Amino acid sequence: MLTLYGIPNCDTVKKARTWLDNHGQPYIFHDYKKQGISADKLNSWLDEFPLEKVMNKASATWKALSDEEKSAIVDRPSAIALMTEKTSVIKRPLIEDASGKAVAVGFSDKDYSEKFL
Repeated sequence: MLTLYGIPNCDTVKKARTWLDNHGQPYIFHDYKKQGISADKLNSWLDEFPLEKVMNKASATWKALSDEEKSAIVDRPSAIALMTEKTSVIKRPLIEDASGKAVAVGFSDKDYSEKFL
């Protein structure tokens, strides 16, 4: 079973959940606003996807950071520290397969059709 990580009020997460529901793809929803996210989990995602894809610099959360906070993100550990503290800076949704491997970031009908059908 897939695990979809995100927050429930995000439009992109809603699109992904609707797509999965409409295509009969069962999933577990992990709300990292309520449930948090571990540094180990983020590390495993960064083994599969580059930081630029996992951390969302277009998010309101990123834009609200001070220049000092932004400039402190210099490497993987500092990025993970930020993402565990401010989960809204993580690109949404992120989907893991049944083995726990990150397989998709964001939402794309074409990408989901190729990976999940």
